Amino acid sequence: MSKYDVAVIGSGPGGYVAAIRCAQLGMKTAIIEKYSTLGGTCLNVGCIPSKALLSSSHHYEEATKHFADHGIEIPGEIKVNLEKMIGRKQAVVDQTTGGIDFLMKKNNIDVYQGVGSFKDATHINIDCEKAIEIEAKHSIVATGSKPSNLPFITLDKERVITSTEALKLKEIPKHLIIIGGGVIGLELGQVYRRLGAEVTVVEYMDRIIPTMDASLSKELNKVFKKAKCKMMLSHKVESVARNGDEVVVKAKNKKGEDVEFVGDYCLVSVGRRPYTDGLNLETVGVKLTDRGQVETNEHLQTSVSNIYAIGDVIKGAMLAHKAEEEGVFVAETLAGQKPHIDYNLIPGVVYTWPEVAAVGKTEEELKAEGIAYKAGQFPFRALGRARASGDIDGFVKILADEKTDEVLGVHMIGARCADLIAEAVVAMEFRASAEDISRMSHAHPTFAEAVKEAALAATDDRALHV
Repeated sequence: MSKYDVAVIGSGPGGYVAAIRCAQLGMKTAIIEKYSTLGGTCLNVGCIPSKALLSSSHHYEEATKHFADHGIEIPGEIKVNLEKMIGRKQAVVDQTTGGIDFLMKKNNIDVYQGVGSFKDATHINIDCEKAIEIEAKHSIVATGSKPSNLPFITLDKERVITSTEALKLKEIPKHLIIIGGGVIGLELGQVYRRLGAEVTVVEYMDRIIPTMDASLSKELNKVFKKAKCKMMLSHKVESVARNGDEVVVKAKNKKGEDVEFVGDYCLVSVGRRPYTDGLNLETVGVKLTDRGQVETNEHLQTSVSNIYAIGDVIKGAMLAHKAEEEGVFVAETLAGQKPHIDYNLIPGVVYTWPEVAAVGKTEEELKAEGIAYKAGQFPFRALGRARASGDIDGFVKILADEKTDEVLGVHMIGARCADLIAEAVVAMEFRASAEDISRMSHAHPTFAEAVKEAALAATDDRALHV
């Protein structure tokens, strides 16, 4: 029987990063993955493939709608080859997951393909072609999440689909109905809207991306409406029925009236749930919360002291980079170090165009907590760099403590915001004031100047270019 210092179950961003850091710190490490490729949801059917399709569809939209403005004329009809686009997406996925294979070999991590389940606190059975049992002094559960569903919806994965199927459709929908106005639904909705599908978003709450600052929800809603997406907010879905190649979604609007939407595909995008199936956690005494999450303490230990859990399977935002931080945290804790994670400073991003990104407190949260704050906002359309590229939608908003000027939250929507948010994370990690940011030189012309200008606006309402 092979013996390890650490066994990681699940090879998504949390799991494989945890394994690498454990190996770097001198621990003999194994990783167990039930699927044939490493990388988990993120690399195989989540973050990476969706970004590939967002990029491809963005190029198509630029070519059909904006190239002429730049003096680029393409004779004839520009067509979408969806099969080739999906093929490129898969090639990106294959290259990326292959990179994880390389990293496992480089760090001398043993990889087991099969379903891992606990025999007891220190022994794991691996159900593969030939049943294997390994021994591990410590284990890390990193099994991630699966798409959630509503109890009355039958997912046939042909016409009534999840994000997994939406990433590999054989045709562009004529009318894609999306249940849920969160990150995943909006990103995939934008992909297929760009490619020519009619898109209807049906959201239970009174705004899309409801966990983010309300100003971002409002601005992104404008972007989708401008693209002629139908945004049905405050709608409660009551039934989804397939009839041949047609899907009928029935709902009640905010007035309590019955409404009906008919399309050829329905994407159910109502969040994700922790995935712990087959782990046999109950046998070893690992406790779950009433939401199905693995219960952990401040050290990410479960109720069994040598078993840890990270990522989507525990409480908190279901984000790949959050899982990565937790993977490193556990590895360094096992090595006797004293790492830290500030969950308030883990950014959230929506990869639509314009991109949406945020870190820290929203205005709604500050008001609810009774914290006095000041806000500074700067529009992208006032930037020379934004006008040069034609990306003028959006703004950067900085929230700072009214007395100390410490930055409490940064919220942005616009070009490159997925990258720009890192500046805000660094500033807040070092507890910078809005004035600190405003006094740092930002290259001109760049999109990053919007951050400086918003900081100037927050400091003393003294933005320079509005």
